[in-house]
Amino acid sequence: MLKSLCLRDTHITDRALCSLRGSSLEMLDVSNTMVSGEALAHIIYRNTGLKCLRVKGCRNLFRCKCDATTMGEFSYLNSCGEVEIALGKTCRLHEISLGWGFSHFSMEALKPAITTLRKLTAGLGSSLGEAALVQLPSACPILESVALYFQVISDSIIVNIMESLRNLQVLALCYCFGDISIAAFKFFMPNLRKLQLERVNPWMTNEDLVILTQSFPNLAELSLLGCPLLDSDSQQIISHGWPGLLSIHLEECGSITENGVSSLLECVALEDLLLRHNMPLLRQVSLDLCDASEGYLDIPPDDKKSYLRFVMIARCKSMECGLAFHCLEPRRKRVHKETLLLVRTSENVMRRVVKERIGCRDFE
Repeated sequence: MLKSLCLRDTHITDRALCSLRGSSLEMLDVSNTMVSGEALAHIIYRNTGLKCLRVKGCRNLFRCKCDATTMGEFSYLNSCGEVEIALGKTCRLHEISLGWGFSHFSMEALKPAITTLRKLTAGLGSSLGEAALVQLPSACPILESVALYFQVISDSIIVNIMESLRNLQVLALCYCFGDISIAAFKFFMPNLRKLQLERVNPWMTNEDLVILTQSFPNLAELSLLGCPLLDSDSQQIISHGWPGLLSIHLEECGSITENGVSSLLECVALEDLLLRHNMPLLRQVSLDLCDASEGYLDIPPDDKKSYLRFVMIARCKSMECGLAFHCLEPRRKRVHKETLLLVRTSENVMRRVVKERIGCRDFE
């Protein structure tokens, strides 16, 4: 009896999907596939016990068709909203991951299915809007995880989530639009275990970081990307405020690694460190030569005992960016060039240079 089916990143067709027999599915993942809304709705109606649905990256759920009566203008036809209607009529979801085509209208249709929702991910291509996000706590009162990518957010939306979802354990705000401030995070949330802020808080200072440690005292995972005002003192704030951190990801955070990373040694439980440095219990680490004070990094010899299994060292190159004006000196930015990969086994150490930029998450 099939209860879980993952077709993520496959070339599954509508015919193949509809030919799947059985009615006991509880988890279905069709992320980054080209299945249509009609085919997916067919599966949903047949599997009324579905609790987890992941459709992020599915560009074909809402097809774009040409309407001849409007002289070739394109209009998006929701195919009568098959997916939302099917879910609203048949399912009580615990997790949903949304993407292309989903809007606040979709959330209205989904309301009967998401009253028991615990995990929500809204990815690229979805546009929930302020109306849907403000109603999120009342529509999904027991949410434990909220991840918003490329959504329009504001202080009022974040405040409403903080005030209402007291069981929230994961909050991820990544590449979102709109203005938010530290005022949105001044709520005591002892249950929050993971905080991910990427490209949403360039204003963050050490004082703001202190406020986060006071608001979320029990964090186990911290990820910050694009906080240029942080400096080496930020490390001590992190290690003193969250000594039990298991995972720390700090990318493009000003001069936070200027004087090394010795302060992070106080996070004695640390298992995963990503910086854009040398810890004895690390299994995997991602480094960048830009953070090396002398332009290079020392790697433990092959014959030296070490817990490290995966080491990724990124190397950058300089490139002119954007528009150039004859009266101004061209601006340059650093972009990824290549990654040195070291994989240590019980017998030897494999070394490779790859063009792709990879990190610890690629080995999970």
